[in-house]
Amino acid sequence: MITLKSNREISGMAHSGQILAGAHLALRDKIHVGMDTWEIEEIVNQYILDHDATPSEKGFEGYKYATCISINNEVAHATPRKGLKLKNHDIVTVDFCVNWHGYESDSAWTYVVGESTPEIDHLMDVTLKALYLGIDQAQVGNRLGDIGFAIQDFVENKNHMGDVRDLIGHGIGPTMHEEPNVFHYGVPHKGLRLKAGMVITIEPMVNAGGDWEIRTEVVPETGWEYYVSADDSLSAQYEHTLAITNDGPKILTSQDPIMDAKYLWQD
Repeated sequence: MITLKSNREISGMAHSGQILAGAHLALRDKIHVGMDTWEIEEIVNQYILDHDATPSEKGFEGYKYATCISINNEVAHATPRKGLKLKNHDIVTVDFCVNWHGYESDSAWTYVVGESTPEIDHLMDVTLKALYLGIDQAQVGNRLGDIGFAIQDFVENKNHMGDVRDLIGHGIGPTMHEEPNVFHYGVPHKGLRLKAGMVITIEPMVNAGGDWEIRTEVVPETGWEYYVSADDSLSAQYEHTLAITNDGPKILTSQDPIMDAKYLWQD
């Protein structure tokens, strides 16, 4: 069932989203060459707790951590791993959810470790632009296919990269994953019609090599399954939680109030 949120509920989710965004901002200046991925887990977990909130992923379907941390060819759902050190030119995606007094938010962001390369810059730029092209289609009266097509067309047709199809966005609130499923590919004017009050995530994952397929890997120490690009190319992801309103899409996890000025939720 798809629930439509009231202004009060959206405001609560926006507060949760700003705690989440603050944790991402706290990471920006801390991620460095030689950093253990467990340090990222500790920074995010403590930041959330210090802001009167809880990390939603802990305990969800047996998951033990506040964050998912995916590196280079890892597409999604990889875990923080003690002893795994970040290297120069790595890219690392940090994905997590926050619950503030029952209000959920979800956002992932990709960071470059140390020095970047033209390939990395291009991949991250395409992925971030794809996210915002999808957000621009999250308008009352549009359909889910409009979001998916905007992303797919930009990633695949215009940039010849792999638009991951097996992992999707979703509705959110009051639990982490709800209806509707939000695909990052699709046909314009097809699919569920969008209504004011829906709150969803849009979270494109892009493989640099042009292959959209993924395969499953396992963390040896824990048996946890995660996903890597099928062609082992670099993969990036950006994700926002947003509300669909009569005034357009409103990003609830914004990290940049200047860039996102037209998308900001006002109580």
